[in-house]
Amino acid sequence: MAFLRESNANQPFLRAPAVVWWLLAMLVGAHLLRLFAFRNESDANFVVTYGFVPARYSHLYLVSHGMNPGTLLDRALPFITYMFLHGGWTHLLVNSVWLLAFGPIVARRFGWLLFVLFFLVCGVVAAAVQLACNWGSAAPVIGASGAISGLMAAGFRMLPFAPQPGRPPLASILSARMLLWTGLWVFVSVVAGVTGLGTGGEVQLVAWQAHLGGYAAGLLLAGPFDALAKPKMYSAPGA
Repeated sequence: MAFLRESNANQPFLRAPAVVWWLLAMLVGAHLLRLFAFRNESDANFVVTYGFVPARYSHLYLVSHGMNPGTLLDRALPFITYMFLHGGWTHLLVNSVWLLAFGPIVARRFGWLLFVLFFLVCGVVAAAVQLACNWGSAAPVIGASGAISGLMAAGFRMLPFAPQPGRPPLASILSARMLLWTGLWVFVSVVAGVTGLGTGGEVQLVAWQAHLGGYAAGLLLAGPFDALAKPKMYSAPGA
């Protein structure tokens, strides 16, 4: 989305920095890997292993079901790997569109390294919120939408309504536009959680708490990450 412009060049529609395309390629590649490379493995077992299952962290659930939680690494990896699994092509397509809409805004301002770290941190926080709200649930959570919700929150804080010289400040979390967008996103997330909107027929439930957790992380962490970023408007085209 051509929300932002550099002072000396127009940004074509959906022209994204390379890091955004690499991230998108990783999401698609992980889905293809699951479909073909692991097609002989039980898909349910694959999702339970690499998706985020809150019950894995409940001692009471594990004991009552006679389950082994695995090593510390086995329990830590799903906080990352769940982001790269999707319920189907529709689920992946929806997340890809949102990534291309908001990823470039954040990537140009943060640079590639902070962008990747920001994406992962928002995704981890999203999983942690899902865990806190659904303790002991055996329903796996998959998809990058929690992390992308964080990109969305940061992107909206970065969007100026009119071109400004230099590096425009982030919009205040309590500004009218941010309060309006936050209220709208809460509403959309809850509706999606009830109806399964936007996930396709393969996924029946939406982890709306994870969406809101990722959004809150993006909202609150955009400032600290922005302070770490180099003091220039955007990185070079294609960076």
